[in-house]
Amino acid sequence: MNTFTSAISTTTQPVDPVPRAFLGVEKSAGDQRWISRLDQAAQNRALAITQIHAIPELVARVLAGRGVTLDDAPAFLDPTIRSLMPEPYSLTDCEKAVNRIAEAIAKRQKVAIFGDYDVDGAASSALLYRFLRHFDVEAEIYIPDRIFEGYGPNPTAIRQLITNGAGLIVTVDCGSTSFDALAAATEEGCDVVVIDHHQLGQELPPCHALVNPNREDDLSGQGHLCAAGVVFMVLVAAARHMRKIGDPRAKSLDLLAWLDIVALATVCDVVPLKGLNRAYVVKGLLAARHMGNAGLAALFRKAGLGGPVTPYHFGFLIGPRINAGGRIGDAALGSRLLTIEDTIEAEEIAARLDDLNKERQAMEAAMLAEAEAEVLAEYGNGEGASVIVTARESWHPGIVGLIAARIKEKFKRPAFAIAFDPSGKGTGSGRSINGFDMGRMVRAAVEQGMLVKGGGHAMAAGLTVERANLGRLRAFFEETAEDSVSTLVANHVLKIDGALSASGATLELYDQLEQAGPYGSGHAQPVFAIPAHRLKDSRLVGTAHVKITLEAADGSRIDGIAFRAADTPLGNLLLNSRGSQLHVAGCIGADHWQGSRRIQLRVLDAAKAP
Repeated sequence: MNTFTSAISTTTQPVDPVPRAFLGVEKSAGDQRWISRLDQAAQNRALAITQIHAIPELVARVLAGRGVTLDDAPAFLDPTIRSLMPEPYSLTDCEKAVNRIAEAIAKRQKVAIFGDYDVDGAASSALLYRFLRHFDVEAEIYIPDRIFEGYGPNPTAIRQLITNGAGLIVTVDCGSTSFDALAAATEEGCDVVVIDHHQLGQELPPCHALVNPNREDDLSGQGHLCAAGVVFMVLVAAARHMRKIGDPRAKSLDLLAWLDIVALATVCDVVPLKGLNRAYVVKGLLAARHMGNAGLAALFRKAGLGGPVTPYHFGFLIGPRINAGGRIGDAALGSRLLTIEDTIEAEEIAARLDDLNKERQAMEAAMLAEAEAEVLAEYGNGEGASVIVTARESWHPGIVGLIAARIKEKFKRPAFAIAFDPSGKGTGSGRSINGFDMGRMVRAAVEQGMLVKGGGHAMAAGLTVERANLGRLRAFFEETAEDSVSTLVANHVLKIDGALSASGATLELYDQLEQAGPYGSGHAQPVFAIPAHRLKDSRLVGTAHVKITLEAADGSRIDGIAFRAADTPLGNLLLNSRGSQLHVAGCIGADHWQGSRRIQLRVLDAAKAP
């Protein structure tokens, strides 16, 4: 029996201008229209991939549904750093940056590393620190305090680093728009190298070198990299330079062993998993499974890692704990954890980060309840706004990004959360929906004089605003986003890769699908529909999750879980439909428990079956 059913017939038929609803689901519990991910052309491509390259049918469908071509399919399944990394000097200013770092090594100058307080910043700082330490260079990592200093370099901190003896300052994951701070370094006669990935305008700050694949004169085509990915490219070039000039220490340098740090940042910064990013994550996962990084290994143990390291573990176990230090504790804990070799110290820092994460979770829950109440009061069910802006004085500025993400998920609109201090200065963070460039909108608000500062990228942004400008800012966001967001929301669909029965969802299938991973931003995890299965059981687990068991007509069953679904239309449908026939959509995964593996469905959506 074929357990996989295509949504569209493989016979030659005219392509409908509007795809037919998958299983006839026009409006699901999640207010989505289900459609097949593969159109006729993609189905034909999948068939060719299977026939020519002997790739399993389901894997071929996943590749074809994500735009992988017939010729590229074999290499896509085996991404390598060598084949996917371009010449590092294709990055504008990379050669200048490498030469200046090499000069610091030769002159034994102290190097100050100025990083951001998130995972990408911690990882970028740790990579550069490890490289300099290998060449016996004294280096200092400086992570600004999120509350008192905000994002990026500031003149006071820059001058203090120079006073402390820095002969070179390298900013990582920040600095592209830090005009005042970099000008202060120039005034003090200290060179600054910027290695970043954030969007920036035509005007560049005063610095010795600015390596950023998103600067307008960069032709490397690597704008999808996170900062750690850019730093790694610079270090590849720097290592090559050190070998070329005959430094004997270069021979023992193993950059590939640090790919676990790069993979962690790539996953946690939610950059598209395409091109070089895929190689970073695939090879980085292999490095992480060796547990060679003392800090990561300690944090994995503290988080209760079960089974081999996956992108999920990076994104949902490790990332939040490292971020907790930057959000509500010591911002330097994350970078420190990723650089240390001492296992005892690693365990101590991991325990501190774990405690901070628990504290962060409690604060987030309280803030989210207030934010949701504000949205309901101001915008009804959220449909009355194109961009949702929530704000409070009592909120912790280190958690507003998480609140914005939760509001965006629930109300399906770009969302900002802003924490105001008693003086009326607000620190805010935003999260966008697919297809809407939030970073561009925030930069436009800066140009209009509504923000003290702001920036970011398409899916996330940060800002600083005076309370007196909040109303004006809300109106500007609404006017700017109205047309595009309304179009995006009106076309809210769930793309389905195919249909599976409970008996067809096997570990063998899961392992085949993993060949086409890792999945994440820009390379969506396959979504399957479990059609017309009886909801055998459903119940609340934890505080907000709904666990279910689906049963097919032949008696086969599959367990599933809908995370954070309590008190949502999806959760209500699942909890109140025991014994009913449902179409359920979700992703299959392997749940590791007491040394064994079993299939579990991560439920994304559901609808009543006719």
